Amino acid sequence: MSENDSGQDPKLKKSNTVASVGLEDYFVGPRDLNRHSKWPVFLRMHGSVTPEMILPLILVGGWATCITCISKFVYDLGINSLLLTVLGFVVGLGLSFRSSTAYERYSEGRKYWAQLTLTSQNLARLIWVHANEREGELGKQDLLAKLTAINLIVAFAVSLKHKLRFEPFVHYEDLHNLVAHLDTFAKEAEVPEHHLNQQKSIWKIVGEFLGLPMAESNPRKLVKNPTKPLGNLPLEILTYLSTYLKTLYKNGTFDASIYQTQSLNSLTTMNDVLTGTERVLNTPLPIAYSIAISQITWVYILLLPFQLYKPLGWVAIPGTLFAAYIILGIALIGREIENPFGNDVNDLPLDAFCHDIRRDLDQITSRPALRSEEWIARAENAVLFPLSGLGYEAWGDRSVEQIREALRERPELAVRKKREVEVERLASVRGEV
Repeated sequence: MSENDSGQDPKLKKSNTVASVGLEDYFVGPRDLNRHSKWPVFLRMHGSVTPEMILPLILVGGWATCITCISKFVYDLGINSLLLTVLGFVVGLGLSFRSSTAYERYSEGRKYWAQLTLTSQNLARLIWVHANEREGELGKQDLLAKLTAINLIVAFAVSLKHKLRFEPFVHYEDLHNLVAHLDTFAKEAEVPEHHLNQQKSIWKIVGEFLGLPMAESNPRKLVKNPTKPLGNLPLEILTYLSTYLKTLYKNGTFDASIYQTQSLNSLTTMNDVLTGTERVLNTPLPIAYSIAISQITWVYILLLPFQLYKPLGWVAIPGTLFAAYIILGIALIGREIENPFGNDVNDLPLDAFCHDIRRDLDQITSRPALRSEEWIARAENAVLFPLSGLGYEAWGDRSVEQIREALRERPELAVRKKREVEVERLASVRGEV
C-alpha cells in the first residue's frame, strides 16, 4: 500500500517522526502534543502570545518614556498612586472574568470531543461485533456495509472538525474519500475554485504573526454568502448512519433490542456533540463585555506612567512595560482560547483527535469478531494468575472443587505479596542509610 492510499494525514506522519518543533511550523497550530521541548517553560515561544505583544509593548514603552521625560524636564505629571489600587481591582476583576469564561469554553470543547471519541468507539464495536454476517454473497455485502458505516463514523468526526473551522465543503484530503459516495448539500455547493490553495502575502503572514487586527481574515468567509445551500454535513452523515441501522433492524442481523437501543442512543449522543460544539463556537463572550474589558485595560495601562513616576522616577518606564506585559498577556490568552476549534497554536488539536478516532476504529476492524471460546480456551491463558502460571488446559483437567480452593487462596497471596514488597522496600531504605 502506498503512502497516499493509507489515508493518514501527512502532517500527522511528520509529527510521529519528528520529536521537536521545526522553525517552519514554530508558530503554526494547533500544537502537537506528541512533540517535546527541552527548553524551560518560561523560555518557550511555541504557543506563547509574546509575538502579538511586540507592537503594543513598543507603543506602551514610547508612551511611558514620553510621560516620564515630560515629568522630568518640563512639568511634573505624576499623580497619587492610590489610583493604582482602585483601577487595579477593576482591571483584575475584568481579566479574571474574561480568562475564566474563555477557559470554560476551551474545557467544554475538549469534553465534547472526548464524548465523541467514546461514542465512536462504542458504536463501531456494536456494529463490528454484534451485527451478524449472513452466509455466502450476502455475508460479503454485510461485511462491506459494516466497513462503510464505520467509515461514516470517522467521517462524522472529520466533517465536524471542518464545520467548526468554517470549512463547509468535501474536497479536503482527509474527508473526500469518506463521503464522496454520499449525496450531500456540501458536495452540490462545491465549485472548482474552492480547491485552490490561495497563498498569503508576506505582509499578511507578518501581520497575523504580530496579531494585527487588519491582517486577520474573516474565518466565516466561505459560509458567509454561499451561492447554494451548504447544508449540515455532520448531520447528513448521521442520517445516512440511521438508514444503515434501520437496514440492520429489518434484515434481522442486529436482532437484540438492547443493541438497537444502544446504537440509536449513540447517534443521539453524536448529534448532541454536534449541537454542543456549535453552541460553544457560536456563543462567544458578548461584544459589550469584550469592548469594555479592552477599554478598561488600556486606560489602566496608559495611566500607569503618571502613577509610577513619583515613587519610581526613571524606573517607571520598565515598570510600566512589565505591568503591560502581564496584563496584555492575560488578555490575549483569553482571546486566543475563546474559540478552541481554530488553527491557533493553543487551540484543541482536532486533527490529532480525528486521527485517534480513525486509529481506534481501524484496530476494532483489523480482526474478525471472535467467539469467546476461541480465545478463552488457549494454553497461554493463565486464568489464576498471580497464584499460578498454569494455563487454561492445566486447570481444565482439575475439578471444580480444586479450582475454588485455589481461588480461596488468592486473596491471602495478595496480602503476602504486599507484605513482601513492603519488607523489601524497608530493607533497601535501611541499606541506603
